[in-house]
Amino acid sequence: MIFLTPFSNDLKANIELLSNPSTHHEVEAPKSILFSKKLLVGLKPYLGSNLINDFPSQTLELTSAGKPLILKDSSGIVHKSRNIKIGWIKVPLNSPKYFSRQVVGPFASFESAHTFSKALKSKGILNVIAHPADWEVWIPDGTTLPSSIQAKTFAKKLDYEIKPTLKLQSEEFLLSGQIQINAPDGLNWKGGIYSGLFFLKPDAYGTWTFIEEVSIEKYLHGVIPHEIGASSPLPAKAAQAVLARTWAVANSSRFAVDGYHLCSDTQCQVYRDPQKADSEVLTAIKTTEHKILTWDGEPIHAVYHATNGGIMSSVNEAWNMQNLVYFRPMLDGSKRWKKNFSIPFYSSNDVTRLLNRRDGAYGNNHHLFRWTRKLKSSELRNYLQSLDLDQELPTQLKVIERGPSGRVLALEVFGEKGKSLVVLRRDSIRRIIKNLPSTLFIIKKIDQGVWEFKGGGFGHGVGMSQAGAIDLALRGWSTTKILQHYYPGTRYESFR
Repeated sequence: MIFLTPFSNDLKANIELLSNPSTHHEVEAPKSILFSKKLLVGLKPYLGSNLINDFPSQTLELTSAGKPLILKDSSGIVHKSRNIKIGWIKVPLNSPKYFSRQVVGPFASFESAHTFSKALKSKGILNVIAHPADWEVWIPDGTTLPSSIQAKTFAKKLDYEIKPTLKLQSEEFLLSGQIQINAPDGLNWKGGIYSGLFFLKPDAYGTWTFIEEVSIEKYLHGVIPHEIGASSPLPAKAAQAVLARTWAVANSSRFAVDGYHLCSDTQCQVYRDPQKADSEVLTAIKTTEHKILTWDGEPIHAVYHATNGGIMSSVNEAWNMQNLVYFRPMLDGSKRWKKNFSIPFYSSNDVTRLLNRRDGAYGNNHHLFRWTRKLKSSELRNYLQSLDLDQELPTQLKVIERGPSGRVLALEVFGEKGKSLVVLRRDSIRRIIKNLPSTLFIIKKIDQGVWEFKGGGFGHGVGMSQAGAIDLALRGWSTTKILQHYYPGTRYESFR
């Protein structure tokens, strides 16, 4: 990962003398998928980052699944081989580059960073969202920010740039510009076979990303089996196809600052081995071809999760963002299940009653529909280290706010001196306390410095529960009925 550290005040002063120092390495944004219908998916980011800290260069090894790979760069180098190795070197600059910016973050999720970014833009403050290690918002240095915003200033002088090299047995050739790799029979990558085209492109951090260009429909081949599972019933897989397609369209600018559309890990949708798409997955994609969910003509915020524990969440219970009308806190189960409870669930007693039952809830056979975790004060202190707090042992945990679905919106941690150490909010709770499957929980102190969390669900609880969709499909529900259940009022229509 890339971390920039503050430089001396002298360097900061020198940078301020420049007319307009850049906030970051500027790269060409990807073309809109509205026109190209192609996604650029980052398979491996931050290539060459070792060199920033003077560590040995990484090597990117590419192996063909059949016919030789064909590598081309902008200077005219063409290389054909079944195995290609690419390294990275520092190349001196004729004159140094200066970067300076104000940084707000880290944010627990893109959604939270995006909400903050939109608020700044509404005030006329230019900014970009970046992901050098965590989600951050970058603002040009010298911009006046509201006093309520705490930003760190970073400045850096670079007298080199990181460039890729083609590594042969006895020679190494410097590659120029954007590098393209064609794989006629596919590329072996992390245990799967990917079809490409492939590119090496520079990013906003001075490093490089290995990217696959793929059509939106082909992209789903690598998403559906890994998000909902190949053994799921067809209507559930088809619902997942619609959501994955909608999510990709709506989020295609997520990594624009780095020159591609989407990543391939859990910061986006998991995208792995497209060859795992069996005939039923292909049918699910084909029968919903080009279909997305919309609201007022725009693709919806098509988030989903593994299981909601029997109750759906509103969107602002998960992230610091405005509510969306198609996400409502609702009990997710049969009439018998719904008769047991009354929303909202603002008290721990309400949540306890919910967690003590499961019969009648949709998707209740998921292994994390109900869960228990124990947490020691020493473990919690380790989790909190990333926040640069005093190294006190936590002595008390207090839920100070719940949302209407009963999910914890604010969790306060107290230290040995009896004072509050921190208040964790919404998605930050699970980002910091990483072993909690969800924020739908109650807490009980069971010993000195030991707490028991009893909870339900896995994920944020917003939108479709994958376990619920599987259950409903097995009950005979259609794809569109499942989607309307989890995204009421949305339209099912073609993306063209």
